Amino acid sequence: MSSEPAAIPAGRVAGIDYGRKRLGIAICDAQRIIASPFCQHAPSGDPAAEAAFFRKFVAAEDIVGFVVGLPIHADGSDSKMSVEVERFGAWLAEATARPVVFRDERYTSIEATGKLAGLGLSRGKKKSRTDSLAAQIVLSDWMEAQSSPHPPQRPGALD
Repeated sequence: MSSEPAAIPAGRVAGIDYGRKRLGIAICDAQRIIASPFCQHAPSGDPAAEAAFFRKFVAAEDIVGFVVGLPIHADGSDSKMSVEVERFGAWLAEATARPVVFRDERYTSIEATGKLAGLGLSRGKKKSRTDSLAAQIVLSDWMEAQSSPHPPQRPGALD
């Protein structure tokens, strides 16, 4: 799956911060004005159960497409994890019959951690919120890029 923009029709989009243990999920409103952290999901390892989870999520939240954070190296080259994330994106597109695009996620976890600092949350609560907040950052970044012909981007950001 390439990082070239896929056509995502008008409507609500979900952002995903992929992890082997946890997926952070964020969603936006149908007008794509505001992205919000939605939930954290712990994959079961069962592809059929995961497909059912995402199909139910798509139906319940009226999701028209996905933006998946792509973990690439600081120099912009692919990482071992980016290959895994691209496989996940291809699987997600097939399982949900929704388009998937990738967006550079470099530094989003650091940004999310920084936003949670000083809120008085326990270490466990910070960790549980970091993934969905990172997904929100990826989704917000993509939304800004879609609404501006010359969006401000992090170095190396992908459309």
